[in-house]
Amino acid sequence: MLQDILLVVLGLIVGLIIGFFLARHMMKKYMTQNPPINEKMIETLMSGMGRKPSQKQINQMMREMNRLNK
Repeated sequence: MLQDILLVVLGLIVGLIIGFFLARHMMKKYMTQNPPINEKMIETLMSGMGRKPSQKQINQMMREMNRLNK
């Protein structure tokens, strides 16, 4: 009886650990393939605030976003 309970608890713990790492791997892969923001979005955002961004400003923001995501 006690052995069965320990096996169930051990199985749950192992399942949670494997699930965590699997979900983490899948999320990293998804974010690499589908970045949350791109240059066009930044340009649209800045244009919506009433200014036309230069390519240098867009590149700066992209570098900053990539730095924050890592």
